[in-house]
Amino acid sequence: MNNLISDCNWHHQLSLALANNKIGYAFFIEDEFRLLRIEHQLIIHLVSLKNKFTPRDLIGLQEKYRQEGIKLIHLWEDLWQSKPDQVLARIKSLLGKNIRIHGRKTKVLKITKPVSDSFLTENHLQGSVSSRYKIGLFEKDELVAVATFSALRKMNHTENYKSAELIRFAVKAGYSITGGLSKLISFFAETYKPNDLMTYADRDWSTGAAYIKLGFKQTAVLEPQVYVLDENLNRQLKKEQLILAQEMFNTGSLKFILKF
Repeated sequence: MNNLISDCNWHHQLSLALANNKIGYAFFIEDEFRLLRIEHQLIIHLVSLKNKFTPRDLIGLQEKYRQEGIKLIHLWEDLWQSKPDQVLARIKSLLGKNIRIHGRKTKVLKITKPVSDSFLTENHLQGSVSSRYKIGLFEKDELVAVATFSALRKMNHTENYKSAELIRFAVKAGYSITGGLSKLISFFAETYKPNDLMTYADRDWSTGAAYIKLGFKQTAVLEPQVYVLDENLNRQLKKEQLILAQEMFNTGSLKFILKF
């Protein structure tokens, strides 16, 4: 009964948030999956922390709808509870409800770690992590997008070959920037001269379509990972000694590489 009450609470919170933003939805259950159909173009799978699913169950559900031409995302209870504003902003972006800015009206500037961390914490579902290079897009004097990159790494397969990783990319909530990511990547490539750029797409939310449009090639599928939650609902990769902690998992990641 407590699990049902918990589910009802966060489902109700999400429903209210959608209604307040004039986003139409319909709740339905399919083979024990609790789903929201959003405006006939998106399915949200509401994943309780107390569930009996496996990663393969969730991947199979996503694939079923993909074959029908419908995007399905997995929204875990902890993510909604800890980052409701970011979740709602991502949903609105997927529905095409953002204010659109063209990349040519923006300028690219290097930014500091505090500025990058603050922006990513506010606008990225996974927050901020360590990076070497931090680059921002500005419309006039307003920061509207941030990309962070790793240091260049020497690769053994070819002499003088260097690779870097696109670690985070986020756009200010409520906005979409046409050509924004491309402009940030171009600046990074021209400035630091890597031979390629790699990145990952979280399969819970993305198939990497935006990367493919930019010329990235999918090179690997990473297995699902198991996490534990701390008291603030932050996810940490599970270690063997954390047996009693609340667990959850993802559906893995897709690896992409762009060669210059």
